[in-house]
Amino acid sequence: MNLFDAALAARENAYAPYSKFKVGAAVRTADGNIYSGCNVENAAYPEGTCAEAGALAAMAVAGGRKVVEVLVIADTEDPIPPCGGCRQKLAEFAAGDVKVTLAGLQGPKAVTTVAALLPGAFSQSHMEGSDV
Repeated sequence: MNLFDAALAARENAYAPYSKFKVGAAVRTADGNIYSGCNVENAAYPEGTCAEAGALAAMAVAGGRKVVEVLVIADTEDPIPPCGGCRQKLAEFAAGDVKVTLAGLQGPKAVTTVAALLPGAFSQSHMEGSDV
């Protein structure tokens, strides 16, 4: 399975009874494994979970730690980028030059990088030497 198909399949399982806005995401790790996620809403809106966070959680559960490619998919005319929180989550596991493809149901619409989505990302290096 490729990233597009994994994200598309995940999107179909999104739980979005409030917004009706289904999103899917998939990440590929350095060892070639693909993990996917979908958005999951709840009545305590907006306390749901984003698709990107779901994909990263699935990866972490399986022991993955290094993302080498990302794809996010939604049924929209314009490409949908990750939200701010998910940009930071992606930056935790992906280098700045990691490709992020933004897709619609028919295929990719735009390609960017983690660094372009989140310039100046906060990282572990910012905590070095602190008492944290």
